[in-house]
Amino acid sequence: MKSRKGFTLIELMVVVLIVGILAAIAIPILRGRIDAAKWSEGKAMMGSIATAIRAYAAEKDPASTDVPTILGIGATGLGFAAGDLDGTYFSETDFTFTVTTMYPLDFQISCTPADGAKDFPTAPGTYTLDENGLFTGT
Repeated sequence: MKSRKGFTLIELMVVVLIVGILAAIAIPILRGRIDAAKWSEGKAMMGSIATAIRAYAAEKDPASTDVPTILGIGATGLGFAAGDLDGTYFSETDFTFTVTTMYPLDFQISCTPADGAKDFPTAPGTYTLDENGLFTGT
């Protein structure tokens, strides 16, 4: 009798089942990593805005009685040209900032992508950055 070499149908089905289970576990984990990578772009832009706010405040004379405020000057007043804050996943309109006081410097930067904008299928939440460099959000 000749010996046959190869896999039986049962062995192949077990392998396919194991691969399916591993894929079902791995896909949600990878999806979370993709969202975290997208947010890293937004956090980097928020850091650039924070640096610009600090530079703006450092240029102003703290002894002056007429201390200008950053409120209302927008990103272009901080030295950003139109389109500088547009990235792969975030656009300039996703960022807002408020400066409460100049001396001591107190500010907060928020980033909230719009629903369905720039490869985010739904609004993924909001991150904020304060003057101490602390990120909070979802």
